[in-house]
Amino acid sequence: MNDLSIRFTRRGPAASELPVLIEPDFAGEPLQTALPRLRGRIEREVRRVGGVLLRGFAVPTVEHFRQFAADFGHPLLSYEFGSTPRSAVGGGVYTSTEYPAHQHIPLHNEQAYTREWPMKIWFHCVTAAPQGGETPIADSRAIHRRMPEAIRRRFEPGVLYVRNYGDFDVPWQQVFNTGDRAEVEAYCRRAGIRWAWGEDDALRTTQLCQAIETHPVTGETVWFNQAHLFHVSNLQAEVRESLEELLGLDNLPRNTYFADGSAIPDEVFAEVRRVLDEETVSFRWEEGDVLMLDNMLAAHARAPFQGPRKVVVAMAEPHGNLHRA
Repeated sequence: MNDLSIRFTRRGPAASELPVLIEPDFAGEPLQTALPRLRGRIEREVRRVGGVLLRGFAVPTVEHFRQFAADFGHPLLSYEFGSTPRSAVGGGVYTSTEYPAHQHIPLHNEQAYTREWPMKIWFHCVTAAPQGGETPIADSRAIHRRMPEAIRRRFEPGVLYVRNYGDFDVPWQQVFNTGDRAEVEAYCRRAGIRWAWGEDDALRTTQLCQAIETHPVTGETVWFNQAHLFHVSNLQAEVRESLEELLGLDNLPRNTYFADGSAIPDEVFAEVRRVLDEETVSFRWEEGDVLMLDNMLAAHARAPFQGPRKVVVAMAEPHGNLHRA
């Protein structure tokens, strides 16, 4: 296609095509300039495979990235009912999750712990970490196929997410982008979230969400939840022990249960995490890279890193089952 020699090495299951690599026609081709030529291909490959990596294009600023994402025709979304700390960069662009560099963020589909989520998500590598810092991805259809049948059946009714906001988790004021209790309650009514206020401005929410979903365009079945991230087994052993002793099982910052409210054994999530590991695809970021995913067809993660790293994120095209019985 061109005389460029763009090196791209990925690690992952042989059957996965994630991500499809798309290169410029010439060195330094501006990504925005290339979009009219590439839009049809990008949209086809994102729908077919789940994601594309645009590498070798010129993306001079975060604003150029923002405009590229916005040019797909959907207003960029604000980060509402978040589960992790982020900072707004501006215009619908956010920093990636601001967890300490040494921490691993497991595979997940963005906001799959809610009943409304973005269908499209973009990542832009402004600064690639000198060591680590990859954004691993995985095919949510393949995850569902590989998941043991007994686990799929148990999760079909959904996942119950319980959150206790306060000193040990993201404050509810940050999660709901307001300090007004009435606004929080209005959001919860709309989203089908049960809430309860406690002492010292504490808040507890409970929401039943999907664990397995059907893609609205392709009709394919996907594993689509964050049960393994919210479950107490995701904590380091010493942290879990301390929190359980201090707060009790019912008051942990976050936890997940089967749809009927019964506890999910740790060994269930050990098997879930095994499947996720087997479907993980990883590649090294290069500065200027833009990764575009269908948020239902592809999950993403973050590897620990050393040194400076800056990856920004944009999301668009809300979809969900807020009004489903």
